[in-house]
Amino acid sequence: MGMWSKAAEMAGKAPPERNRYVDFLRAMSILAVVVGHWLVAAPYMQDGAVQGGHLLGIVPWTQWLTWLFQVMPVFFFVGGFSNGMSWSATQRKGGSYSDWLGGRVQRLINPVMPLFLVWALFALFGTAAGVERGVVKMAAQLALIPVWFLAVYLLVSALVPLSHAAWRRWGMGSFWALVAAAVLVDLASVFGGVPVVNWLNFLFVWLAVHQLGYCWQEGRFKAPLAWGLVSLGILGALVKFGPYPLAMIGVPGSDLSNSMPPTLALLALGNMQIGLVLAVEPTMRRLLDKAWLWTATVLVNGMIMTVYLWHLTAFVLVMVAAWLMGGTGLHAAPGSGAWWLARPVWFALYIGALLPLIAVFSPFERMGSAAGKGEVRQVPHWRLLLGLALICLGLTLTAAISIASPEGVTGLRVWVVALPFIGAALVGFGPAYTLARRFAR
Repeated sequence: MGMWSKAAEMAGKAPPERNRYVDFLRAMSILAVVVGHWLVAAPYMQDGAVQGGHLLGIVPWTQWLTWLFQVMPVFFFVGGFSNGMSWSATQRKGGSYSDWLGGRVQRLINPVMPLFLVWALFALFGTAAGVERGVVKMAAQLALIPVWFLAVYLLVSALVPLSHAAWRRWGMGSFWALVAAAVLVDLASVFGGVPVVNWLNFLFVWLAVHQLGYCWQEGRFKAPLAWGLVSLGILGALVKFGPYPLAMIGVPGSDLSNSMPPTLALLALGNMQIGLVLAVEPTMRRLLDKAWLWTATVLVNGMIMTVYLWHLTAFVLVMVAAWLMGGTGLHAAPGSGAWWLARPVWFALYIGALLPLIAVFSPFERMGSAAGKGEVRQVPHWRLLLGLALICLGLTLTAAISIASPEGVTGLRVWVVALPFIGAALVGFGPAYTLARRFAR
């Protein structure tokens, strides 16, 4: 049976009360991030060497595009909807926090492990083969950038019992409290020059967006179009009159990034996007009643984490192939007419490189999803939380400093690679554990 047929079969089993728009937004938000990454990365040949160009820095007007492609707020918003439903169901059934969080962690982390192993082996054997360490580090860090968001999302998920309880007790008051906290953080860091405190907005901003997902899930989100337009006005004012840059992601050479860590501008962008996507919800839900669109949504969601995790690996593979062929296709100046006309061809190459990676590694995502929905191995809360902390630390360090080391014999920061695996072992799962359980049945 083909992938489309399997997706059609799964789509047909969806209960009629399911909000298909949630699944659609989850898929579209991740795909938008993939397209955005492929677009802004603009390497080119100069003096016989490949230069790592960044479109937003080379062509400043393209920074407006980040208002469209920086849609991680939508993903966290959808996460609030899904987490609110699943946590409420767990409570009704008398399930435990360990059951619930262990399943969520397993679904998210299982597909990450093969990515870590592949790039760890590349760093190890690439260094041994004499590949320049700077090249190894750059390639590994670029390919593993996507893992940063998983660390934040896991932390937000771990706090669901508290954030959901706050929602049930205070409603939108819990959202506004987080907004106020984000405002105070920006006042201290952006305007007051207080160091480090801005990292708290990784929690305050994303938790605020996540709270709105609870609001949507309970059907209490009113006047979404007005919400979106007011948020657009606030965003415009923050960018025009405040110190916030136009781009909603980091731009080389910029003193301030709206995403690392998140700022009030990114929070306003998220609120704008949420208002607009909810304004078209009735129309989109009618469209999703069409079998072909719902089947496509189910198909994409079945491999969405694999697509997200491996899309920059596909990009690196294509760039390496172009470099080996003497820089074929890399001589057009980023942002030029020739460069834009070549984008469809490059995107086709990226997709062509990604498809075999999906075929090889998507089974890990399916195994993680199946195991996460089934019986989860019970572990004490201290092990669950310590394991989660080690996983998040490993993912954060991977995105921040890379698993590849410019020094040492191996060229690999073994301790960084080990952290997520040790964390997974403490929680009581991982690829080895999942496979062993699968074959034991």
